[in-house]
Amino acid sequence: KCVSRDDTVSAGEFNLLKTPFFSVIIVNYNGGEYLQKAVDSLAAQTFSEFEVIIVDNASSDGSMDVLDVSALELCRVELPGRNTGFAEGNNIGASKAQGEWLALLNADAQASPDWLEKLKAAIETSPDCSMFASTQVFMDDPNILDGAGDGYTAYGFAWRGCYRRPIEDKPDAGETFAPCGASAAIRTRTFLDHGGFDERYFCFMEDVDLAFRLRLAGEYCLFLPDAIVTHKGGGLTGERSEFAVTHGARNRVWTYWANMPAELIWLTLPGHLLLTAYLLVTYAFRPYGRYVWKGTRDGWAGAFAMRRERKDLRMQRQISLWRLMSDFFWNPFPMSAHGSAVRSSNRSDH
Repeated sequence: KCVSRDDTVSAGEFNLLKTPFFSVIIVNYNGGEYLQKAVDSLAAQTFSEFEVIIVDNASSDGSMDVLDVSALELCRVELPGRNTGFAEGNNIGASKAQGEWLALLNADAQASPDWLEKLKAAIETSPDCSMFASTQVFMDDPNILDGAGDGYTAYGFAWRGCYRRPIEDKPDAGETFAPCGASAAIRTRTFLDHGGFDERYFCFMEDVDLAFRLRLAGEYCLFLPDAIVTHKGGGLTGERSEFAVTHGARNRVWTYWANMPAELIWLTLPGHLLLTAYLLVTYAFRPYGRYVWKGTRDGWAGAFAMRRERKDLRMQRQISLWRLMSDFFWNPFPMSAHGSAVRSSNRSDH
């Protein structure tokens, strides 16, 4: 049954249909044929206790007009009537979720048939974990990884682990800093209690920012090598478009300044400034170099206001500085080489 925002089925009646374990959220913006393939991949899941919530950001390509969700048992469509971005779009979906867990799936991604089954098994095995990262494989080349968890350096630079590396480089199960929002699983209550994604981000880095906030609250993330999603990668926004590069650069600065505890700012700031300068110089003469400059400038313009706003979050952290420091990568080489962002997990000192 598909329930749109304008249907007369009440929330209570919707819940009586079936109480799902997962609420799978897809945020669509001109997803074209990718959206239908994403929905079809969910209809083929071996684990059936889930609902699908599609949030459409005022698409103009007709993707919603031709979308067939008849194979889904539980589906809800939200129509905000505007482009809310990835961050707010997922927040809208989460606010409607009936499931105990959120499973985020990009509109340009397809879940393997046992994706939800693998996530469910991991949740049962690690009940104290609130975030899980999936393995992402390039849709156009199954021999190339699109990502294996997100790593974060102590200097405020994140990277998608094993991006564009051979499938043989896929790491074993372990801990990673953050799940990529294209295929993340997050406990619904945890997501909502911590405010979900910061909607000012609009798109890009909102997943790393949320993971940083959750780590300050004592949560952590596990990478699952067997929970697999294929991803087009830049299929809807373009990897090097002005939109993607500007937002990515701006949000990178915001994430560092908003979340890094004061005790670590002074330790990591020289590295942050040095890497920022290196990035600006390196990309200065590339076609999208001006977008890196623009995004970095915009990031600094709002950085200190965000830092003041998040003061209580940093002051009330539930994790020791030593534990947090061990969650970062202090050597920037794995980031520059798109190396693994996964390390063995030892939560005994958590």
